Amino acid sequence: MLALCLLLAVGTAGLQDEWVTVRPPDTGEVLVNPGMGWVLHYYDNIPENYGSRLEPSDTVDDFPGLSVVYLRIPWSYIEPEEGHFNWSVLDTPAQRWIAKGKQIALRISCSESWTRWATPEWVQRAGAKGYDFEPGVGVKEGGPYWEPDYDDPVFLQKLENFLAALAKRYDGNPEVAFIDVGSLGVWGEGHTFASTRRPITPETVKKHIDLHLKYFKHTLLAANDDFSFHGEETIDYAREKGLTLRDDSILVQGGENAYFHAGMAQAFWRDRPVILECEHYGPSKERGNWQDGSKYLQAVEEYHASYASIHWWPREFLQENRDLIEKINRRLGYRLRLVEASWQKQVKAGSRWELRWRWSNVGVAPCYRGGYPAITWKDEKGGIVAVLVDQGLNVKNLPVAPPDKAEPVESRASFALPFQLKPGVYSVYVSVGSLTGTPEIALPLPDNDGQRRYLLGQVVVIP
Repeated sequence: MLALCLLLAVGTAGLQDEWVTVRPPDTGEVLVNPGMGWVLHYYDNIPENYGSRLEPSDTVDDFPGLSVVYLRIPWSYIEPEEGHFNWSVLDTPAQRWIAKGKQIALRISCSESWTRWATPEWVQRAGAKGYDFEPGVGVKEGGPYWEPDYDDPVFLQKLENFLAALAKRYDGNPEVAFIDVGSLGVWGEGHTFASTRRPITPETVKKHIDLHLKYFKHTLLAANDDFSFHGEETIDYAREKGLTLRDDSILVQGGENAYFHAGMAQAFWRDRPVILECEHYGPSKERGNWQDGSKYLQAVEEYHASYASIHWWPREFLQENRDLIEKINRRLGYRLRLVEASWQKQVKAGSRWELRWRWSNVGVAPCYRGGYPAITWKDEKGGIVAVLVDQGLNVKNLPVAPPDKAEPVESRASFALPFQLKPGVYSVYVSVGSLTGTPEIALPLPDNDGQRRYLLGQVVVIP
């Protein structure tokens, strides 16, 4: 009897010493994940561009990696009368994509080169100072368009009232990815080159940043790279105050002048998502600056961008740039890869289960929101019998590297098994998400269960 007990003990130990190792391939699948992706310009200042050709039921689901719909519209469209808001201008298109699990982003502008009253006319009638202008000329009495004095106290008070109302609806709203500080300069870009050509001081830029920060305390705010035309300290200030950087517009020019502020992005990308907007695709192509679009991909690499814009009619852009879009999708934002996983093939009920694995991020940017790898065991009916979270590895800490240079990070974990776990054979799934094991991030792995868990193999629980 003693010899039999010893034999069983040795046999059980041997079973627990056996390990399974898997090295799942990257499927190449395009992933839609939080905090990254393609941004569709539904309103592009001019309301007809670029969503007007889409039927209300058409959410461009065929565009790979689309995650955010951008609503860039003048203030006058939202508050045509003081205190009376037409929120449906934003909420109507927004709901089409929110229903598909996507987000929106906003820029509300105060000066345009195609409509006189980007700032509502009632603001001017209330006494706000401003200037008539003609694009290409500057200030011109009787000019067709009007731009406010961005320091005028009446203008600022009315703007503050509007921002307070906007923030009440959208600040901290999980349906919103980011909001631009768009109250300054023509098109909301922070400059007056195509409007009055009046100078803007660094203090004015900071004043508008502060006004947004007063009300938007939870949603990510974005500063335009063109703020730097009024002094590099404006970008430093934006960085210090927690804003991210967006660059309008890549490939307005071509060649070495395709973009200028990749160096500026280095102060931002390590802890917040950088946003890139390409020039309107059609004009860029017509001027010969677009060529094969590779400069856009190069900018994604150098800026470590998390978001890239679809700045044109979306399907025309897709049809003519499929290869480029595919290449950008493999690098834009973060892409988490399970390089290798090893676990005990068999484990005794009531004991601990050992796991070791290696992970890498093959995107250009960190996974800022973070997340924890988890293992889920399922029975033959698909029921969850164990959820085991590796708290020692937060994926936001995975290093970022040039293409094909990502270094995997190894983690080892030992899990106490649920006390009610019965002996049997269970399927092993991997996911990345919350500290409590809720999957949140899509992975480029096969065998998705439809809930962002991916089958890796099996484990046997013995008595």
